[in-house]
Amino acid sequence: MTYTAEVLRAFESEMAAHFEAGRIHAPIHLSGGNEDALIAIFRDVRPEDWVFSTYRNHYHALLHGIPPKMVRREVLAGRSMYWNSPEDRFFTSAIVGGILPIAVGVAAGIKRRGGSERVWAFIGDMAATTGIFHESVQYADGHDLPIQFVVEDNGWSTDTPTVETWGTKPSILRSRRYRYTRVWPHVNSGTFVNF
Repeated sequence: MTYTAEVLRAFESEMAAHFEAGRIHAPIHLSGGNEDALIAIFRDVRPEDWVFSTYRNHYHALLHGIPPKMVRREVLAGRSMYWNSPEDRFFTSAIVGGILPIAVGVAAGIKRRGGSERVWAFIGDMAATTGIFHESVQYADGHDLPIQFVVEDNGWSTDTPTVETWGTKPSILRSRRYRYTRVWPHVNSGTFVNF
């Protein structure tokens, strides 16, 4: 399926409506404002490539070719932040930066067996300031691994501006960064829901 920004936004709006109606009994992290950037990036991601994502993963799953019905099922089941689909080579983690060492390990395995797949590791700008990000980038760079790190920079570390939190310049080693303005709050949809 070919995705447009409008189709992606409609999917997230549907998930927000489910959350606000009390049908999702867990936190959700919605995407918004980054549709065009992700559509462009995923033109380079092949079906045989591995995608490692964060707790904000709905767009990544859809753009990697996972059927909307499956993504919807996982979100509605409350597994939005930590679901995986090995057959689709798609893995997520709710731990900030937690997916990075696993992504690097997969990239190392691909290189060792002479595979042609690539690994794509998506993280937020807060995670890009952590030690595990820099260790992962350094190891991948030092061993020339087939991995691309994508830093999704919305300027926020949870609900504090990243610059205020970390006061650092972004790392540029083997990373691809884009800026966007988020349209949803850090978690859930902005509406208080009693479960």
